[in-house]
Amino acid sequence: MTDDSQAPSRLRRAITGPLLFAFILGDVLGAGIYALMGVLSAEVGGMLWAPLLLALLLALLTAGSYAELVTKYPRAGGAAVFAERAFHSRIVSFLVGFSMMAAGVVSAAGLAIAFAGQYLQTFFALPVIPVAMLFLLIVAALNARGIRESMGANLVMTAIEVSGLVIVIVVVAMFVAGGGGDVSRVTQAPEGTSVAVAVLGGAIIAYYSFVGFETSANVIEEVKNPTKMYPKALFAALITAGVVYVLVGLASSIALPPEELEDSTGPLLAVVEATGIGVPSWLFSLIALIAVANGALLTMIMASRLAYGMAEQGLLPDVLARVLPRRKTPWVAIVATTVVAMLLTLIGDLATLAETVVLLLLFVFMSANVSVLVLRRDRVEHEHFRVWTFVPVLGIASCILLLTQQRPMVWLFGAILLAVGFVLYLLAQWGRRRNKDVSAPDLPRQEDDLTAR
Repeated sequence: MTDDSQAPSRLRRAITGPLLFAFILGDVLGAGIYALMGVLSAEVGGMLWAPLLLALLLALLTAGSYAELVTKYPRAGGAAVFAERAFHSRIVSFLVGFSMMAAGVVSAAGLAIAFAGQYLQTFFALPVIPVAMLFLLIVAALNARGIRESMGANLVMTAIEVSGLVIVIVVVAMFVAGGGGDVSRVTQAPEGTSVAVAVLGGAIIAYYSFVGFETSANVIEEVKNPTKMYPKALFAALITAGVVYVLVGLASSIALPPEELEDSTGPLLAVVEATGIGVPSWLFSLIALIAVANGALLTMIMASRLAYGMAEQGLLPDVLARVLPRRKTPWVAIVATTVVAMLLTLIGDLATLAETVVLLLLFVFMSANVSVLVLRRDRVEHEHFRVWTFVPVLGIASCILLLTQQRPMVWLFGAILLAVGFVLYLLAQWGRRRNKDVSAPDLPRQEDDLTAR
């Protein structure tokens, strides 16, 4: 077979295997883990490691589907590309792509608010919304400068982000070695609740901490040798994140009883302070800021590349496919997604926005898992990763299970966003047909052919 997986692209192939691994790991290891332990403690008591492990297994199911689809169809656009090939419906492809893009932009807005909130207030007392908007502009500038520069910044920030979690693990290990902590808490579930129910409830919360790996599908045109590099980087990053999360969960439950973790707004800082080992409190605020900044950068890279890919497919206006000649970055898509994210910072309801991100992504994941099965009959000329058939089947089941746990308010907000997306799709198609009808009579034949393409 010939290797067509590296077909010509207008984007620069500058992402190596290690950079892709760091990209995925940095996006998965988001700021959520720094506040997650307290919420999980309310669900599972001291068994913090169990829902994190279950959530990892659920995420790996859908990751298997992504590994096959991305290497089979290595084009920016991700789930939207897969949906159009599988269902031959432009509206389905648009809604899948829109759900992904909306989740990314909403998530970036929330991260910007988090960056400008209590973490930054540790150092400077500044108004939240203006700082959040300025932060997004800086992210956009780095995004537009180039994928290599963005990946380089991500590499540094991911290393710092991981170091904060390593500090938690190491100081608790030293604490236990000195006779501190209570190892027996790691098997204690809340009283009056079965272990299975507690772990499932916790896994629904913990699943959010693994969201992020799907964004890598939208930079595949910029990856060197994607067929070999993508599956290795994807699974290695998810497993690495899972191991770190489980160790952090064990460390948290050993260092502090569940009720103290629940009461803390900065549970990992509380864990470090409980050990009595002298790590400056401001250090965790700084690490959290870096984690949030890294998550926002990677999310906006994904959203802009998705907008570019959908424009290439004709699902969004052609203007979004414009690329800077020298930098080879989709500048119009970057501007558009940044402006929307800046406007969303005005909403300010982070809880509903975060839950809506998960809801939208579950629809995307459901589509990806179904697409794998539908597209098995489609043959391509290059080699690609192939996942076991039972994996996407279990992935579909896991998405359905998690969808049943969403609040009615979140369903309503998600439905409103999808309705807006549907209206935008209809307007875009109407505008495209109108422009074609007006311009077609006056165009030479060659230009007609070019426009049709």
